[in-house]
Amino acid sequence: MVLAGLLLLLLTLLAGAHLLWGRWKLRNLHLPPLVPGFLHLLQPNLPIHLLSLTQKLGPVYRLRLGLQEVVVLNSKRTIEEAMIRKWVDFAGRPQIPSYKLVSQRCQDISLGDYSLLWKAHKKLTRSALLLGTRSSMEPWVEQLTQEFCERMRVQAGAPVTIQKEFSLLTCSIICFLTFGDKEDTLVHAFHDCVQDLMKTWDHWSIQILDMVPFLRLFPNPGLWRLKKAIENRDHMVEKQLRRHKESMMAGQWRDMTDYMLQGVGRQRVEEGPGQLLEGHVHMSVVDLFIGGTETTASTLSWAVAFLLHHPEIQRRLQEELDRELGPGASCSRVTYKDRARLPLLNATIAEVLRLRPVVPLALPHRTIRPSSIFGYDIPEGMVVIPNLQGAHLDETVWEQPHEFRPDRFLEPGANTSALAFGCGARVCLGESLARLELFVVLLRLLQAFTLLPPPGGALPSLQPDPYCGVNLKVQPFQVRLQPRGVEAGACESASAQ
Repeated sequence: MVLAGLLLLLLTLLAGAHLLWGRWKLRNLHLPPLVPGFLHLLQPNLPIHLLSLTQKLGPVYRLRLGLQEVVVLNSKRTIEEAMIRKWVDFAGRPQIPSYKLVSQRCQDISLGDYSLLWKAHKKLTRSALLLGTRSSMEPWVEQLTQEFCERMRVQAGAPVTIQKEFSLLTCSIICFLTFGDKEDTLVHAFHDCVQDLMKTWDHWSIQILDMVPFLRLFPNPGLWRLKKAIENRDHMVEKQLRRHKESMMAGQWRDMTDYMLQGVGRQRVEEGPGQLLEGHVHMSVVDLFIGGTETTASTLSWAVAFLLHHPEIQRRLQEELDRELGPGASCSRVTYKDRARLPLLNATIAEVLRLRPVVPLALPHRTIRPSSIFGYDIPEGMVVIPNLQGAHLDETVWEQPHEFRPDRFLEPGANTSALAFGCGARVCLGESLARLELFVVLLRLLQAFTLLPPPGGALPSLQPDPYCGVNLKVQPFQVRLQPRGVEAGACESASAQ
């Protein structure tokens, strides 16, 4: 007991010395103002709390998250200055303990630090997403969405927990694009794996390790659970990679995994900034599942929640769909490239993304060389957090920013440059797929059903889960899906065939 107390005292002294040394090194810089305290992560609705601090400190300031000092950017102008105009300076990622663990020591696009090898890894994955599935992506999103609507029709009139249904739908889309397989057993296995991993990773016992790294020297059941979740994840991904290597044919690809495995093979014999390995393909698959399931499912859930609160917008959307596609749920289609035919649907998606960006604080950046923002010095190695939700609620940019008003995007000269997917070199890799899914799923859902509250008329809360970790999650709710026309079922079956 005495030994443990002495060890804790020694570690505390070392941490204090580290902080003092850090302050000494920065003594001659013109740094952003520092917010008092170090328990900001305990604040509910953290993005809104960070935005409120701008009233006294301006859009750029520093604060402490445990032992880590960070700079927070709270406006569109400051975020774009850092992430677009000075993107090279701010392209790094902090190498915190949980990132290293989850990303196989950062052989990862989302969490990996900036390097030429990282750029090659990102290029390969983007090519797989945009080229390897270009001809099949939209038809398969359409078919899987139609199958989803058929399943919902079976439950017509009964309260449905729509978040879980959206989560399974987005997971099935990622499964098919990545592995060429939408079999229910595989989809549910990967869905449960992602859910377990994210829940474990978001737990306070892991978050505190990132803020106070020396605590990893002490027993931590949460860390053991996270390692087990990662082990399960890696086992499932490796099984799929083996299956692909055993059956793929050179020069042909059935899905993204085939494309990336063959891309790694080509890269080995070409000169480049290092060597891409099978481990990079492994982590690309992980990124696609973590970044492409719950994020899109959460945005779809927020859209349904807002439409339940605004039935007049839902009515106008259905009128727009009926004008363009025929009454009820006809067999007509509007392809994504022709989405301008549905301006209100596009505006509604834009407004949901503005109000509820699913990763409201993005992922933290790190400066890889000294830089500046708005006249403040930002030293090398500083962690920088872009408050995307705060930027979307900036009263100097958006009129009545907290109100759900899709029509703001229909006005002449409307500001459409929200930051829901980030910007610059670290913009979300799956943005194009996510936007396609949001368009197709909401189109087909509103074409086939009217969204109604459950019996008793209880509407979902529009306040996020106050302690939701990385993702901005809607609080659990149910919705009734009332079919709009009997002809819908026949049309959907025909489309699926």
